[in-house]
Amino acid sequence: MKKALVVWGGWDGHEPEAVAGIFRGILEDGGFDVEVSGRQDAFADVEALKALDVIVPVWTMGTIEKQLVVNVSEAVASGVGLAGCHGGMCDAFRDQVLWQFMTGANWVAHPGGDGVDYSVEITQPEHPLVAGIEGFAFCSEQYYLHVDPANDVLATTRLPVVEWYHSANGPVEMPVAWTRKWGHGRVYYNALGHKANVISDGPAFEMIRRGVLWAAEGKPLAAGKTVDHWQNDFNNY
Repeated sequence: MKKALVVWGGWDGHEPEAVAGIFRGILEDGGFDVEVSGRQDAFADVEALKALDVIVPVWTMGTIEKQLVVNVSEAVASGVGLAGCHGGMCDAFRDQVLWQFMTGANWVAHPGGDGVDYSVEITQPEHPLVAGIEGFAFCSEQYYLHVDPANDVLATTRLPVVEWYHSANGPVEMPVAWTRKWGHGRVYYNALGHKANVISDGPAFEMIRRGVLWAAEGKPLAAGKTVDHWQNDFNNY
C-alpha cells in the first residue's frame, strides 16, 4: 500500500488541522495508508521519509530546525512526492531558503487580505492535472509570490485586483498552480486556500486532488536511481 505523511501546524488562521483533514481524505480515497502528525519531529527520520510515496506539509510560517528541512529535501530528491497548498507549503519556514528552493516560491503579500474576488485561468488546458477544468472565479486571498522560473505553471491569476504599492509596476500574470522536480521527486503546489471551506469542493479541490496524487506517482519512476548531492548542501545558509 502507498504511504503518505501529512504534517500540520503553524498559524491557526489557516485552519491547518482542517486542511490536513482534506488532504487525508483525498489520500485515503486514493488507497493510501496516511499518517497525520501535528509535530515537526515527523520529519526527523530521513529513512522513514524515503519510504513514503508523498509528503504533504500544512504548516504556515513558524520555524523549523534546518536538519528537518534537509531530511525532507533528501527524501523528495530520492523520489518521494511533495504536495501542498496556500500558506501551508509556500509560506512555511520563511528563514529556510532550502525549503523555498524545493517548493518553488515564497509568499510575499496578499493585497486586500481575505475576501478578494478574482479569476483563476488555466494555462495548459490539455495537461492531465487541469484537463476539463475551465477558468473560474474565486474569493479568498490572492497570493503574490516570488516564483522560480523553472516551475511548470498550470494556472495563473491577474494582479493587481486590489490597488496597492505593487500596482505601479502594471499588471502581471501570477502563477497559482505548478509542478516542478526536485531531484527525482515530483513537487506540486496550489496557492488557493486560506480557509478549509474554499478548497473543500469545486475546481480548486479537484486541482489539488489531482496534484497530490500526481506527486505520489513519481516514486516508482525513481526506483534504482541515485541522487547526486551538491557540494553546497546548504549547511552554511
